[in-house]
Amino acid sequence: MSLAPSVQQFLARRMSAGAQNIDAIELRDARQRFDYYTPLGDVAPRPLAAIEDLTIDTRDHASLDARVYYPAPACWADPQPALLFFHSGGYVVGSVAASDALCRTLAADTGCAVVSVGYRLAPEYRFPYAVNDAIDALRWLHRQAASLAIDATRLAVGGESSGATLATVCAFSARDAGIPLALQLLIYPAVSGGMDTAAHRLYGDGYFLSLDVIRWIQSHYLASADDRRDWRFAPLDGDREAPADWRGLAPAWIVSAQYDPLQDEHARYAEKLELHGNRAEVVYYPGMIHGFFSMGGMIPEAALAHRDAARVLRTALRLP
Repeated sequence: MSLAPSVQQFLARRMSAGAQNIDAIELRDARQRFDYYTPLGDVAPRPLAAIEDLTIDTRDHASLDARVYYPAPACWADPQPALLFFHSGGYVVGSVAASDALCRTLAADTGCAVVSVGYRLAPEYRFPYAVNDAIDALRWLHRQAASLAIDATRLAVGGESSGATLATVCAFSARDAGIPLALQLLIYPAVSGGMDTAAHRLYGDGYFLSLDVIRWIQSHYLASADDRRDWRFAPLDGDREAPADWRGLAPAWIVSAQYDPLQDEHARYAEKLELHGNRAEVVYYPGMIHGFFSMGGMIPEAALAHRDAARVLRTALRLP
């Protein structure tokens, strides 16, 4: 299938407006533009029963911004299941505020609480700060679930793009810490340290996420070239400090797009999970590009992926 008409229109509008990729502008401007334009491109924010802003303490005594989305009023006698969610942005841009509409959609369509976490960004905080922040957020949520009217026995973890990569690492941490996870909701994660697949060659330029942007992300995020080999950055093929045991992970449901340069990584990652006895499914959305999941205001086909994600989450978290 060719690019969906809505995607063609989006890409054409960007080109006609002279929009620049984040690798071509100053970092401060890149962050401001991402936080401004991402909500404009998404669906209108959905109303919910309650939203609570709070902070999460990390192992090195930093404080992370977090936001809890309640689709129904919090009830400590009947706690809600929850999705721990990490935003997109390549570890360099993005925020809780930028992913607000997406988290509202997931909470409203699923009926579970969504806990959105703002991990620290590079280059001020290079690898592995974001990874450690994500793990600390998972452990915090498990400890504090009762105080938030959340059911600690019905938790899922997920994210979009770089946030999805963080979620994959959290799945290992959860298993090792005895934290039950019902699902990994992985929206086009980056799981390889290389850029040498057929999809990279075919879709690495002109389809929103470019190879130049990926290189820019790595140059800002990684503390050294050797970090590309670290499995916490590249769960698929990283061999530095890689887990010896891949068994017993939460089921993974992976969103992929036909014109995403990361597409081949998703298939190979699902195969690797299944090879070690885990359940994994990749759903390919034809005509779509990397980032489409949070572009529902411009790309109406994103609504199908939203419905699919909600269905899978409801099933995993035992919701009607």
